[in-house]
Amino acid sequence: MADTTTIRVTRETHARVTKLAAQRHETIDQTVARALRVLRQDVMGRDLAIPLTDDETAWLDADAG
Repeated sequence: MADTTTIRVTRETHARVTKLAAQRHETIDQTVARALRVLRQDVMGRDLAIPLTDDETAWLDADAG
């Protein structure tokens, strides 16, 4: 880890992420990075689950030729 910074979390959160990292045989940085990726993927999944608008459907059904 070449460049680092500090974030403030409660002692409880620190203990939980430390325990999780140990269980996964990862560094805390790796565990937090993985958690952030999962959260981003969750947001993408929720966005993709929303039905398309009529305009979006029309655009997708348009003839590209």
